[in-house]
Amino acid sequence: MIVANPIYDVVFKYLMEDERIARTILSALLKQDVVRVEMRPHEYSNDERDSLSVFRIDFGATIRDEKGKEKLILVELQKTWVETETLRFRQYLGVQYRSPRNMRGDNALPMVAVYLLGHKVGDIEEPVLYVNHDCYDYDDNRVEKGLPDPFVESLTHNSIIVQIPRLQGRLNGNTRLGKVLSVFDQSNRDQDDEQVLRLDERAYSNDSDMEHILHRLTMAAADAEMRHRMDVEDEYFSAIEKRDTEILLKEKKLAEQNVKLAEQNVKIVQQDEKIAQQDEKIAQQDEKLAQQDEKLARQQDMLRTSIQLFLHSGMALDEIADKLGKSTAELKQLLAE
Repeated sequence: MIVANPIYDVVFKYLMEDERIARTILSALLKQDVVRVEMRPHEYSNDERDSLSVFRIDFGATIRDEKGKEKLILVELQKTWVETETLRFRQYLGVQYRSPRNMRGDNALPMVAVYLLGHKVGDIEEPVLYVNHDCYDYDDNRVEKGLPDPFVESLTHNSIIVQIPRLQGRLNGNTRLGKVLSVFDQSNRDQDDEQVLRLDERAYSNDSDMEHILHRLTMAAADAEMRHRMDVEDEYFSAIEKRDTEILLKEKKLAEQNVKLAEQNVKIVQQDEKIAQQDEKIAQQDEKLAQQDEKLARQQDMLRTSIQLFLHSGMALDEIADKLGKSTAELKQLLAE
């Protein structure tokens, strides 16, 4: 059968506006019996559409435990197609923590954050990730006495992260969660029309809740206005993808230029080092020549002194030249310096 793809915001909102479907989906995700669900008025929104898409719905969900005791919790459900800043999710949670209407007496409603992500999270391979807080003492021993406690639950919250791209039929189709999330599994998309999924209705036979979900998705697929709004989303994300591609190309080009500039800088540094080594070698050669000149000057001074002593002793200049193995002209030049 052909049904609308709930990855689209407009379809997802249409789906979750049905109280029975909201209970079915939240019960599967929370792994608890959700007996009543109230969508908070005007709490669904598409925020910052110019830069990213985060679709958010806040629910007040009443859950019943095995003993029949009921408890009201807040479910902050956020869905996104594209990779989104973590800060954005934290800001939405902060709004709920600040809201006075989420208080019951001196304590806040326990909250569970549910993230339906249209992208993968790092190298985490599990399609569905449950992040539950526990309490420990200083020695890392788990504390159970007195818990759960309203004060503790007011200040912390659990999270459920669904990586839609990692579903790929990996969840057990016989479980409630497997059946519910199968309608989000993008491996079931129609090859010619990504706005719809092709599902085997036999897999949901004798399951009235799932049949109700499929019926509503079938209605969405046949609704012309719904299809038009899905087209708008496609155009929007196509523009986002085009923009992001252009940004990635510019960033890639800039990175390549930076690498090239870095390589040129390395080459310049190497050339500077080579020149410095050459300058050092020349300086050493100059120093050696200076030492040789100094040594030669001392030798000439000593020779000049010897010639003068020989002259004072009465020797003729030609005799001195013959004794020193030099010509008289060389001796006259040396004495004249």
